[in-house]
Amino acid sequence: MTLKLTGAGLSPYVRKVRTILAEKGLAYEHEPMMPFGVADDYKRKHPLGKIPLLEDGDRVIPDSSAAAVYLERIQPSPALFPEDPYLHARAVWLEEFGDSAVTSIGGAYFQENVLARAFFKREPDAARLEKVTTEEIPRAFDYLEQTLEDADYLVGGRFTIADIACVSPLANFAYGGGAIDAKRWPRLVAYVERVQGRPSMKALIEEDRRALSAMGG
Repeated sequence: MTLKLTGAGLSPYVRKVRTILAEKGLAYEHEPMMPFGVADDYKRKHPLGKIPLLEDGDRVIPDSSAAAVYLERIQPSPALFPEDPYLHARAVWLEEFGDSAVTSIGGAYFQENVLARAFFKREPDAARLEKVTTEEIPRAFDYLEQTLEDADYLVGGRFTIADIACVSPLANFAYGGGAIDAKRWPRLVAYVERVQGRPSMKALIEEDRRALSAMGG
């Protein structure tokens, strides 16, 4: 097995797949790549030109969710998808929630407060940040707080793909200066610290911070 993952480490989707690889103890080659101006050769593998792209020899798997399913099948232990049909569906749903709603929040803060001036040569979009702060954050964080209840993790009381997908983009939220209000969302704050403290994700966040420091961020 020769696994190769292409995509910038600061991407929440790339971090998601790298966390899965680490949790499953799978060795892989990582080729950092920004999703801008991608080569035609890459687009032949990933028609959307996005990241990440997982390759296993001549097998090509675009998209982080497809990669998660593939890695679960080739390395079933430790399992990141529950066996119970309902819990499995819950984990898939919360993976989608993380990939969409939570990533929208983390992406906005990171793009506007970190990348806008450094890469896009423009001022941050204050209107976008205001909308995310006043509308998207309360909606998403309230939902996660309620879903957690008194559990350590989102689904079935154990660590799953749902936790990886929902917490990975919150690293970008923090890189962009975002902070979760511990008074309003105490369970969420403790939960994020718990998941980001796992060796699989902690090492990647430390790597991110070194990269951001080198960028002057």
